[in-house]
Amino acid sequence: MKQKIKIGIVGCGTIADIHAQAIRQSGNAELHSVFSRSVKNTKKCGEKYNVKWFTNWESFISDTGLDAVSICTPSGNHLDYGEKAAEAGKHVIVEKPIEVTLTRATSLIEKCKTAGVKLAVIYQSRFTREMEELKNQLTNKKIGRVFMADATIKWFRNQEYYDGGVWRGTFKLDGGGVLINQAIHTIDLLQWFLGDVDTVYGKTGTFTHNNIEGEDNAVAVIRFKNGALATIQASTSVVPAQPRKINIHGEKGTVEIIDNDVKFFIEGESHTEISETEKQSSGADSPLAGFSIEPHKKQFEAIAEAINLNLEPPVSGSDSLKSLAIVLAVYKSAKTNAEIKMDGFLG
Repeated sequence: MKQKIKIGIVGCGTIADIHAQAIRQSGNAELHSVFSRSVKNTKKCGEKYNVKWFTNWESFISDTGLDAVSICTPSGNHLDYGEKAAEAGKHVIVEKPIEVTLTRATSLIEKCKTAGVKLAVIYQSRFTREMEELKNQLTNKKIGRVFMADATIKWFRNQEYYDGGVWRGTFKLDGGGVLINQAIHTIDLLQWFLGDVDTVYGKTGTFTHNNIEGEDNAVAVIRFKNGALATIQASTSVVPAQPRKINIHGEKGTVEIIDNDVKFFIEGESHTEISETEKQSSGADSPLAGFSIEPHKKQFEAIAEAINLNLEPPVSGSDSLKSLAIVLAVYKSAKTNAEIKMDGFLG
């Protein structure tokens, strides 16, 4: 008989609320406990969801009823908590990105592998009904061989957004700026749809925000191993903020994605749509405005199912390296003014 996977949340900031709601709504997982070094935050979160709350790590992680942890700390801390959880025999779930460097990400993957626990990274955009159906249609060559794509994430974050979290926009804890924080979901979708990347060339800049180390604007040109070309534009400076857009062009037609609405334009056919059943924001002008829990819930359910069946969970640690590597390759390209070959970059 399958058991409900009991999950404890590590870090009680903004995203922890989303994880908590998604876990509670899932059919095969249970919110078991929460941990934070902040008494105020963890007490508030624990009482809100009526679960055990801890400020002592050893007490939290040694709880025999705990099966897995969901890490919601700043990205640059994922390895620190993830490896300790793995050593304690707990499965590890982390908010995107897996970490802020390939070295730290690979270390977490190896730690979990050695400990014999599962590792999954939250990329909930793959779990919307629209993106799942689009993935199937592209796999079945609905628009033929894809040769070009573009993605634009022209969003807005005010100065208070960065000032409100001392880790935001820092290299150590955020890994950079708009690419690694806001745009990485779209970059993950692009590589999920089009396949492995061959080369990356990019430019970054910081134009409208103060006191951040990372970029608030970036552009990149990507060549995929199948020969397709793509461009990425990402910003947290655009006024007014615009919806996320992805266009994918194939020999038989075009796919247009605006937020999560998908339209197919096929030569000789009337256009078809895969529309959102429940309209939700992509986060253009506010991180959680109009946010739907459903995609997170679906991913947590898939992870719990994988744990129960001893299967590789979606999205695994190794799978999540792909989008992180693209982002870091853009950063390296911008710094060196050189095209980055991904095979050598990933090692």
